[in-house]
Amino acid sequence: MLFIFDWDGTLSDSKAKITHAMQRAASDMGWIPLADDIIHNIIGLGLPEAILHLYPAVSDIARAQLRDRYVVNFLHLDDQKASDLFPLVKETLSMLRSQGHLLTIATGKSRRGLDRILTTLDMNDYFDATRCADETASKPSPLMLEELLQQFNWSASDAVMIGDTEYDMEMARNINMPRIAVSYGAHHADRLRPYNPELCVDSIDEILHWHRIC
Repeated sequence: MLFIFDWDGTLSDSKAKITHAMQRAASDMGWIPLADDIIHNIIGLGLPEAILHLYPAVSDIARAQLRDRYVVNFLHLDDQKASDLFPLVKETLSMLRSQGHLLTIATGKSRRGLDRILTTLDMNDYFDATRCADETASKPSPLMLEELLQQFNWSASDAVMIGDTEYDMEMARNINMPRIAVSYGAHHADRLRPYNPELCVDSIDEILHWHRIC
């Protein structure tokens, strides 16, 4: 089985850091920071798409400036303390690898951002491939999933997308890929269930009991 994991909100408990970095970036621009729940709604999108969604009325130049300030603030917060993994992430990934499954990532993070955190957490060897929003299409386009399938010459029915947002569920549904929702991330489980995930888990290790791999 090819397992495709989202990163932020699924494996990494980074919701608060993303929210604070965006709010600080807005303050740097002299703008009133948006509420937490508004920012939670865009977690999972590529950064340009997220900023466009949050600030559709501002100029391209202003959005580019906000993007730069967000990156500065996120890196500052990350230098203070790297985002924690959710409980049992490494144990679950290790178990899946020991069972012979392929593990990959499809994330809204940039390539530089993902590589940085994987190196910090010493997790580069956990994954067989990764795709980031700045090197392919942002979610909910299924392009990054299609690229991973093509890389390993697998069909969508032999893979599964695991994520915490509507964007994860939608992109998998777009190509009829099985999907597993996690309830502890950026979007409430009630928003994920309409996409008919095969499971909705409260802890990442619960995917080990999924009937397709038992």
